[in-house]
Amino acid sequence: MWTIFIGQKVVRVSSLDATDRRILRELDRDARMPTAMIAHRLGLARGTVQARLEKLSSSGALRAHSARVTPAALGRPVGASLQVELDQHQISEAVAALADIPEVLECFAPAGNTDLLLRVVAESPDDLYRVSEEIRLCPGIRRTSTSLFLREVIPYRVTGLLHEEP
Repeated sequence: MWTIFIGQKVVRVSSLDATDRRILRELDRDARMPTAMIAHRLGLARGTVQARLEKLSSSGALRAHSARVTPAALGRPVGASLQVELDQHQISEAVAALADIPEVLECFAPAGNTDLLLRVVAESPDDLYRVSEEIRLCPGIRRTSTSLFLREVIPYRVTGLLHEEP
């Protein structure tokens, strides 16, 4: 069992066993596959698959279904990474303000010189400037540095990890 943080929420996730991994590999192939089809393909009871999926979902091990939607499909094909330097006394206020900006897709607290690392999207380079300014004006943010993504060369994936032995 390990502890992860999803937003401000602490989630305890147990290790995935071989059956969990088999179920997740099927979902990785086709995220819309019905529970009954997964059960049939794996030779498991539908109730077993359903219970395990509910456990994985409630534990925070599964991403939200909206994570499958590409930003480009929503009119935001420009992506960037923003490094943020904070006033350490206003971290909570900054994170709360950033959470209200829809173009901020992810926010990480990395080790090192950067206080926060954001993944953002925009409609165009000019719109990216607007998003960057909106971020810069959040309470507690002292400075930002933006790196534009030119192209996605390896999309988000976990397929290889699901084939590792527990």
